[in-house]
Amino acid sequence: MDQKRRVRVSKYLARHLRHQPERLGIVLDPAGWTDVAALLAACRAHGLPLTPEELREVVETNDKQRFAFSEDGLRLRASQGHTVEVDLDLPAASPPPVLYHGTVSRALPFILREGLRPMARHDVHLSPDPETARKVGSRRGSPVVLTVDAAAMAADGHAFRVTPNGVWLTPAVPPAYLTFPAPTVPTADPRP
Repeated sequence: MDQKRRVRVSKYLARHLRHQPERLGIVLDPAGWTDVAALLAACRAHGLPLTPEELREVVETNDKQRFAFSEDGLRLRASQGHTVEVDLDLPAASPPPVLYHGTVSRALPFILREGLRPMARHDVHLSPDPETARKVGSRRGSPVVLTVDAAAMAADGHAFRVTPNGVWLTPAVPPAYLTFPAPTVPTADPRP
């Protein structure tokens, strides 16, 4: 499968496994799983024929590991990012001292006032390293990486969970736990 098709299929799966299963005619169980055979039949019926091998390739090669097969390989789900009601049954976890969140500068005034909110999702998504957060932020423009004092949050009783693909989840991040990058000031042109 070429890269263009792999990306198309990944986006298609993300849209239907995280946000709109009903548009594809599939059903997610309470934990977000759907039957692989039913998924493949629904994809075919909606104009995106997909073989089991292609599905496995998309799941296994996705750089963000957005999807996961059940242990028996008969079910598939999105790893996080749902706007539909699911319970991924992720246990509480102790976060590393610092986590990161990628965003864009136009969101900073709201974040300064309100902190990080899940918006349409169930949780705020945090990255374990600034590079990943930068990639996430760059999807919507020039990225800004915020630092989250996860150790202080955990000490103050905020809950964290981590997905199998390493995305940290928490219901919200109040502004007091965020470090914003220093604003860049344009330097004067040294030429006369």
